[in-house]
Amino acid sequence: MASHTSDATETKAKFTSALDAAEPPIDRKPAAGETVTGDDKSKEHLALEDAVEVDADLEDDNDPEISQIPAEVRRVVSLHDDTTLPTLTFRYFLLSTIFVVPGAFLSAMNYFRTTYAPYSVFFVQIASNYVGLWLARVLPSRQVRIPFTSRTFSLNPGPWSVKEHVLVTVTAASGATSNLAITPIALSELYFDQHIHPAAAIFFMWSIDAIGYAFAAIARQVLLYEPAYPWFQALCQTALFETQSKQNKNPTPAARKQIRVFWWVLLGITLWQFLPEYAFPMLNSLAFLCWVAPHNRIANFIGSGLGGMGFLNLTFDWANMSNYNAGVPLFLSPWWSQVVLFCSFVMSCWVLLPAAKWGGLGGYPYCLMTNRACTADGDTYPVTDLVTPQNTFNQTAYEENGPIHLGVHYLWSIFFDYASYISAYSWIAFFGAGQIKEGYKKFRARRSNPGQGINHQWYVADTDRLNVLMRSYKEVPLWWYFALFLASFASIMTIVGLDIMYIPWWTFLVALATGAAVVVPLGWLYAISNFQLPIGTFNELLYGTMVQNLSSNRSPIGASVYGSIAGDAWYRAQYMLQDQKIGHYMHVPQRAIFFSQVFGLILGVPINYAAMRWIIDTKRDYLTGAVEDPTHIWTAQSLTSSLTMGVQYVLIGPTRLFQHEQFKPLPYAFLVGAACPAIIYLLHRLFPRAKFQLWNTTIFFSGASIFYGNVSTGYFSRFVGGFVVMYWAYRYRYQLWAKYNFILAAAFDAGFNLNMLLIFLIFGSAKVIVMPNWWGNDASSVEKCYALDD
Repeated sequence: MASHTSDATETKAKFTSALDAAEPPIDRKPAAGETVTGDDKSKEHLALEDAVEVDADLEDDNDPEISQIPAEVRRVVSLHDDTTLPTLTFRYFLLSTIFVVPGAFLSAMNYFRTTYAPYSVFFVQIASNYVGLWLARVLPSRQVRIPFTSRTFSLNPGPWSVKEHVLVTVTAASGATSNLAITPIALSELYFDQHIHPAAAIFFMWSIDAIGYAFAAIARQVLLYEPAYPWFQALCQTALFETQSKQNKNPTPAARKQIRVFWWVLLGITLWQFLPEYAFPMLNSLAFLCWVAPHNRIANFIGSGLGGMGFLNLTFDWANMSNYNAGVPLFLSPWWSQVVLFCSFVMSCWVLLPAAKWGGLGGYPYCLMTNRACTADGDTYPVTDLVTPQNTFNQTAYEENGPIHLGVHYLWSIFFDYASYISAYSWIAFFGAGQIKEGYKKFRARRSNPGQGINHQWYVADTDRLNVLMRSYKEVPLWWYFALFLASFASIMTIVGLDIMYIPWWTFLVALATGAAVVVPLGWLYAISNFQLPIGTFNELLYGTMVQNLSSNRSPIGASVYGSIAGDAWYRAQYMLQDQKIGHYMHVPQRAIFFSQVFGLILGVPINYAAMRWIIDTKRDYLTGAVEDPTHIWTAQSLTSSLTMGVQYVLIGPTRLFQHEQFKPLPYAFLVGAACPAIIYLLHRLFPRAKFQLWNTTIFFSGASIFYGNVSTGYFSRFVGGFVVMYWAYRYRYQLWAKYNFILAAAFDAGFNLNMLLIFLIFGSAKVIVMPNWWGNDASSVEKCYALDD
């Protein structure tokens, strides 16, 4: 059937990352007038074990409850519910703890690395299912009384429930993540030797996440229950949940084969990653030009992926290939988005870098491959000297050292970051205004029918089946979100009021306002495209504008404090909405989903802090740049960027900064970001068949804003891998792709993260064991690029 996938289906799949993956479309019928050849007929008659019937096959497409649900959702989501399934059980609490603790640790560790693969939610989803089935077999079914109460619970309430499974995964997605507050806390200690009390740090980390969760209440009325917004990541996970549920009830040979593939690939990646991550670092970056001319400076710069252009550079390290910093996962993102991302990489690394290196682009020849602030002659700028003990601007030190200079590469990274932020709004205005307007009309219609839950209110005349099913459960009352907001608001206000976190109290209120303002528009962008826009730089710029004329509160750390509050307000709101959409698809009670998300947050934050402490204590010299990490992994690239931005926007201030000749082009980025979507929209209207709408300027600008100075390897390998997986396999081996794509995605990420944990436990937890130098771990250059200059 792969050769007979309809054009409409292919086009939709390009936008939705082919979301029918968990259930191959074996029952799709030929389009009108389409002839089924004998070969195709043989493909129609698949083995019984591969035939999957979905609820939509048993429903009338003309039924109003069904027709309002998009076709790709109907192919995945069950349209029936069992309200008797257990949810918040002892097994849930046990498994949530087991999976959140290592995930929170690894995610915080990843924050200090140049490249990383995330703690895979697919790994949690697959592994927790097997552990849950095992617990259902071995746990006793006796009742246990809760201390100091008369209530009891069962250790084993019966068969492992798919709703327990969903809740464990949602808890891990909430707690097994990193935290934006790590930035200001780590900066204060690494660069200013100012230690924030652990209690204040943990409460601040918890509060900025909780505010984001509370802000989800703003967008859920518009984006969550509207069936037109599929939330593609949520739909992908739902497809896997549904497949696992069916396998648990009636396992087939095909299902068992899928699981064997998962475990064998996970084992293979776990063992393989010991090579590039520890024993054979040369596999991080295969710089073929350096092999040919190891002492030629030009060849080294062109070919190196660890400080050069990365031209035709390959990597066999999954961390470099997956690199979620780019925001476009190899196994999950449609081919068109991977092409856009690769084009931005080509422009940045293969066009602009040589133009800056040898063509005089930017007029500043120093510090091209570093994101640290520099002096006029290229030395590292003593940024800490610009802060007085009273956290004010040291004008004398500034005059002695001169204006801050940035490498041209880092400068255009900031330019495109500004452009991507404005481009997101402009793109929505041109390509999404109609959908937002329609959603607002439905919101107004619901308001005219008060006194019922949101699932009752969603449509006045006719409600889709998914909302009808959710009427069986109590909705989360608004005051729960409000209570969460008040608790976190009081916590941060106290910390800020005591001058622990470097910002004036009133800027905290502005951060809340700006965070709330972006929840709906950027939530809409994520709901329809699966692309999450990073917006940190703009927040720092806004903060610098507000405080540049103050005589106090001028610490550069304040910019990252403000950015963590305003940024997490959006990021955590998005996470909460996405996981609530999973609960909506899987018919899990709304209140259970809400509890699981908050519980994950409570579990994960202390582990985040502990991981940060371990990294700072063991990798301090690498992180500060006092000692160069030969693998270019422990560079704290994000921290360095945050420090540089803090100095620019807080100490120097936007007004003085943009008067400097080097920074004058930056404000034009806002014009570029606003104009380019308009141009693309005009071309799309003039040439509708040319598919200009696929050239999303927000993704392009966001890709160009990535700083490639430390690591430029991986992008070419990712492009090749994306071509094989998301273009060739999807188009020409669809049945195979549909059966194994998400399984492989989970196995690759899970294997990498398991390897990171093993390396930590074996080589770094008690006594640090360093890999001896040899040909594949060259002390001078793991790439054999011996003439690569800084």
